[in-house]
Amino acid sequence: MNDSPARDWDPRSAEVQRDQIAAYDALRRRCPVAWSESLHWSVLAHADVLRVLEDHHTFSSVVSSSHLSVPNGMDPPRHAVFRRLIEPYFGDEPMRAFEPVCRRVAREAIAAGLHGGEVELMERLAHPFALRIQCAFMGWSAELPGPLDDWMRRSQEATASGDRAAMAAVAQEFDAHVRSILGARRALGDAAPDDVTTRLLRERVEGRALSDEEIVSILRNWTAGELGTIAAAVGILVEYLAARPQLQQRLREQPALLPAAIDEILRIHAPLIANRRVTTCPVELGGRRIGAGERLTLLWAAANRDESVFGDPDAFRLDRDPAANLLYGAGIHVCPGAPLARMELLHIMEELLAATRSIASVPGRALRRATYPASGFVDVWVRVGQ
Repeated sequence: MNDSPARDWDPRSAEVQRDQIAAYDALRRRCPVAWSESLHWSVLAHADVLRVLEDHHTFSSVVSSSHLSVPNGMDPPRHAVFRRLIEPYFGDEPMRAFEPVCRRVAREAIAAGLHGGEVELMERLAHPFALRIQCAFMGWSAELPGPLDDWMRRSQEATASGDRAAMAAVAQEFDAHVRSILGARRALGDAAPDDVTTRLLRERVEGRALSDEEIVSILRNWTAGELGTIAAAVGILVEYLAARPQLQQRLREQPALLPAAIDEILRIHAPLIANRRVTTCPVELGGRRIGAGERLTLLWAAANRDESVFGDPDAFRLDRDPAANLLYGAGIHVCPGAPLARMELLHIMEELLAATRSIASVPGRALRRATYPASGFVDVWVRVGQ
C-alpha cells in the first residue's frame, strides 16, 4: 500500500465500545470494508468474510512471524497436517466419553453459584463454569481454576489496553505454566493419566514427536480461546432469555429446541468478535483496493448480522439455514472444537433451565457491556426463581 487510507472509523472510541454490536451494524451498512489505524482493514459483510475464509491463497492465516499458532495461524499444506492430528480429539467418541463429565460440571457449577434471589451471573456461574469445564477436558487438576482465572483476567486487561509488553508477559506466563504441566506428565511416565494433555505428548506428526512449542500452542489456542468465548456465550444466552420469559419457558418445555436456539442467539450477539488474516497479494474487497501484506480483521459480530443474508438481524428464528451462521467460522479453519463448545453450552443451559422456575432481568441493574476484543457483558444481574 503506497498511501495510508483515510480513517473510516475508530474501533476503540467510546461510542463504538458502548455497544459494539450496534456500532458494527451501522458501519457495515455504510462501509463494509473499513480502515482504521488499530484494526487496519475491517471486513464486516457476510459475503466478503466468507470470501476471505475460503481463499487461503490470497488471505493468509499466518499473521505473525514470531508467534506459533497451531493450527489457527497456519496455511495449507502445513495446516492440514496439524488439523488431521487435532480433529480426532473432538470426534464423536471422545465427545460421548466426555458428555457425563460435562453434565456433572454444569450441575456442580449451578449448584455452587445459584441459590435463588439476585445474582451476578458472570462471576457466579459463567466464568467458573468455563474454567472448570476446560480443566476437566484437559485433565488438569482441580486446583488450577483459580490461577487460570487470574491469568485470564490479566490477559484480557493487557489485550484491551494494547500494552504489548504486558501481553507478551502474560503469554509467557501461560506458556511456562503449561510447560510445567508437560514436565510433570513426563516425569510420571507410564503412570501419567490418560487424558488429552498426556495424549498430546504421545502424538507424532510427519514421523516425529510434537515439539513442546507446538503442544503449548495447541493448548494455548484451546484454553485461552475457549475460556473467554464460553464465559461470554453463557452470559449472552442467559441475558437474552432473562429478557424474554416466553422464549425461556418454551425452551424449558421443549429442550430439544435448545441446540438451534443457542446457535441463533449467538448469531444475534457473537461471543467472539473477530479473527485476523493478512493479504498475500493486491486484492479488491468490498470495493476497496488492498495491497499485499495488509492486515485484515474479520468481524464475525458484524457478518453474522448481515441483512442481505439474515433479513432483520435481531429476529430470532429457529428455521434458519445453519450453514449461513458463521458462529464457528467456515472453510478449512472452521473451529475444530465446535462439537465440544456446543456440548458445553447445551448442558449448562439445559441444567440451568431445569434447575430454575424463572430467570429475570433485575430492574435498575444496568448491563455493563464488554469492550473490544472481548464480547458479551462484564456483568449480568438476574433474579433466579427456584
